[in-house]
Amino acid sequence: MKKSLRAVFKRGSMAGVATLGASALVLTACGAAPEAGSTSSAGASDYTGCIVSDSGGFDDQSFNQSSYEGLKKTEKDLGIKVNQIESKTNNDFEPNLRAMVTAGCNLTITVGFLLGDATKAQATANPDKHFAIIDFGYDKPISNVKPIIYDTAQAAFLAGYLAAGTTKTGTVATFGGIKIPTVTIFMDGYADGVKYYNQQKGKNVKLLGWNKDAQDGSFTGDFEKQDVGKQLTKNFLDQGADIVMPVAGPVGKGAGAALNEAKAAGKDVKLIWVDSDGYLTAPDYKDIMLSSVMKQMGEAVETVVTEDKEGKFNNTPYVGTLANDGVQLAPFHDLDSQVPAEVKSDLEKIKKDIVDGKLKVESAASPKA
Repeated sequence: MKKSLRAVFKRGSMAGVATLGASALVLTACGAAPEAGSTSSAGASDYTGCIVSDSGGFDDQSFNQSSYEGLKKTEKDLGIKVNQIESKTNNDFEPNLRAMVTAGCNLTITVGFLLGDATKAQATANPDKHFAIIDFGYDKPISNVKPIIYDTAQAAFLAGYLAAGTTKTGTVATFGGIKIPTVTIFMDGYADGVKYYNQQKGKNVKLLGWNKDAQDGSFTGDFEKQDVGKQLTKNFLDQGADIVMPVAGPVGKGAGAALNEAKAAGKDVKLIWVDSDGYLTAPDYKDIMLSSVMKQMGEAVETVVTEDKEGKFNNTPYVGTLANDGVQLAPFHDLDSQVPAEVKSDLEKIKKDIVDGKLKVESAASPKA
C-alpha cells in the first residue's frame, strides 16, 4: 500500500527554513520505496541522509516536522541527498527502516520514542549502517546508533513558572498523548515550575492534568486524535484553567482549537506549545500562544549528519540542555505585554540558576548521560 502527503513549508511560517517551493516533496509511507528530495546543485555529494517519521507525520507542527526541517536544511547547507518515509501507523516502522537500508542511506534518522525497538532491530541487523534516533536512549548503547535526547524538564520548568505567574484564574493545566518518558518529562518539569512559583511567591496556583508524585494524569492515548485533545482542554477550561500545555504532537491542535473557541467566546485563555516554537509552526494559534518548550531538533540533526559525513560518527548521546541551548523557552511574541516584568526577571534568574547547577530540575525521565 502506498499513500502520499504533499507538504509545503512556507518561509513565513518557519524560522530559518528555506521555502521548499511549489513542487512539494512527496512523503511516502507503509514501507514504500523512499523518494529522494531535491538536491543542491552546488557541492552535491554521494552522501544520503534519510529520515523516518513516527505516525504523527512530517507536518505534525511538532517534533517530526522540526527534525525533518533540520535534515532539509542540511541538504541545502552540505549538498547531500535526502530520502524520507512517513509512517502512518506503528506497523510501518520496521518496513520503512528496511526500505532505507535497501536504499543505501549513509545515516538514517528515526523520529521518536516509539521507533526505539525498530531502530535497534535494523541497526543490529545492519552493523555497517549508521542510525540516529531522536527522543530515545538505550540502556545498553548500540555501536551504530546515536541517540539525540533532551532534558526538556529544564525548559518545561520555566514554562510552568511562566504559566503560574501569568494565569488570571489561578489554575493551569497540561495533558499528554501517550504516557511515555519523552512526554512525562515535559509534564514533570511543568509541574515543578508551578510548584516553585507557589513556594517563591506564597501562592497556590492549581495544576490540572498531572500529579508528578503519583506519576498519574490526563492522556489522550495517542498522538493522532485531535478531538480527544479538544475535549480534554474543554474539561480543563470548565474547571477554571486558563493556560494549557498539551504534550501530544498533532493532538495539540485539538487543544489549540478549543482555546481559540474559548477566546472567541470572550475568555482570556492561553496555549503553551512543545517541541518547536508554536508561534511559527502552528500559526493558527498564535493569538493565544504564550510560549513554547522548544527542543532544538533541527540543529541537532544538522550537527549529527555533518559529523557522520565527515567520518566522525560516534554513539555518544547528544543531550540538549539549557546550558547548550538544546532546549529553550520560546519568546512570548504577541503576548509579551501580558507577561509581568517580575516574571520575566524571575525566568532569567531561574534559567541561570539551572545552568549553574544551583537549581536542580529532576524527572525520572531525564537523560542520564
